[in-house]
Amino acid sequence: MLLCGIIDELRNSIDNTALNLSFFFCQATDERINNAISVLRGLIFMLACEQPSVIRHIRRRYDQTGKQLFEDANAWQALSGILSDILQDSTLKETYFIIDALDECTGDLSLLLDLIVEASSSGNARVKWIVSSRNWPIIEDYFGGATQKTSLSLELNATSISEAVAIYIQFKVQQLAEKKRYKPAVRDIVASHLMLNSQDTFLWVALVYEELAKARPWNTPKLLTSFPPGLDSLYRRMLQQIRDSEDAELCNKILSVASTVYRPITLNELVALVDMPDGISTDDDDFPPDDFLSEIIRLCGSFLTLRENIVFFVHQSAKDFLTTKALDEVFPEGIPAEHHEIFSRSIDVMSRSLRRNVYGITFPGVQIDQVTHPSPDPLAAAHYSCLYWAHHLQDGYCSESADIEPHHLQSVDTFLQQKYLHWIEALCLIRNVPRGIEAMLKLEGLFKVRGHLELELSISSH
Repeated sequence: MLLCGIIDELRNSIDNTALNLSFFFCQATDERINNAISVLRGLIFMLACEQPSVIRHIRRRYDQTGKQLFEDANAWQALSGILSDILQDSTLKETYFIIDALDECTGDLSLLLDLIVEASSSGNARVKWIVSSRNWPIIEDYFGGATQKTSLSLELNATSISEAVAIYIQFKVQQLAEKKRYKPAVRDIVASHLMLNSQDTFLWVALVYEELAKARPWNTPKLLTSFPPGLDSLYRRMLQQIRDSEDAELCNKILSVASTVYRPITLNELVALVDMPDGISTDDDDFPPDDFLSEIIRLCGSFLTLRENIVFFVHQSAKDFLTTKALDEVFPEGIPAEHHEIFSRSIDVMSRSLRRNVYGITFPGVQIDQVTHPSPDPLAAAHYSCLYWAHHLQDGYCSESADIEPHHLQSVDTFLQQKYLHWIEALCLIRNVPRGIEAMLKLEGLFKVRGHLELELSISSH
């Protein structure tokens, strides 16, 4: 929220024609935007959109290497080289690079920190870096070596934060008062409770606001007293509310799946990874699973949100709470067991969905860019599973002393024997063959460590 405000201020206060703004928001729960390569790729792309003349630096390397420039093992070296060329371009306008939540960059964070420190210490007055992060020691240590920097610790500026939260509370209470037609007395009660219990946390206010927005106006004073101060206490209360609902088992399953997958998943993908209750069928036109799950996601609203049919956590702290302080409740059999479950369901949905020429392409030599996805897409439910089934198998056996269950070995062997080529075709259609290569390498390593020579050789032969 802080950096969003800074971006808006820069946009509104400076002539846009004389300024480049390139920003990236890291999110640990989404592997597409939680690593250094994605950050750098995003910053370069946005900068090219801001100042198209810098595209020549990208084109020069792209013409030599092609698409692999941005995706293979050397992507970081290529992208950092492109950025270096751009920063040395004499025609580059004044540029702000803004990165939010560096602590949520879980992949190759040290590479990104090194680049920021080096670039910000180069003496290039046209380029400025603005970053935000939790005060992690590793990040503070890296930035301690920067020769030109200004630091702002929110913990040491509590008064400013408190004032900002107070303004936010006034704004949200006014919205509630207009929406719910609060009487002045009720409006004052709401404002007072939020001021006293928010502990200067924007997210706490936002979550309570969502709950009050769903309540009847006459129930508001009573409902207010059920919201404890502090984010963890509020999450605990919300989790108990879910556990007391009629759909507690399904909600808990959705929370455990959402906490375990490697990126936010679509409703179609979620349907393949959870058991649908009796009466809910993928063939039910009157009440399809997507509509049903949308309702369930709303019950999990304090933890999850739905945007364009994709399930996201409302905030990293929500996932952190579920996987640490509520671990035993959300994962009664442990996180490895959830990985096993997702692996098994992935094998099942792929076995049902994958087939030869699944898109009905009439000419086998067609370019991938000319392939149109049919509607409905026969790969929609299996998309996530095609990419990550092997990852879940591996992470389900994170302990090297744990031997692989025979039925899991059999599942892998049967799948590769019967569906391997169909899986490769699907990876081509969803344009992610590298993920398939990564999956096979993970399987090979997993079986080699545990002495499953026959399956290791089978993997190597594919």
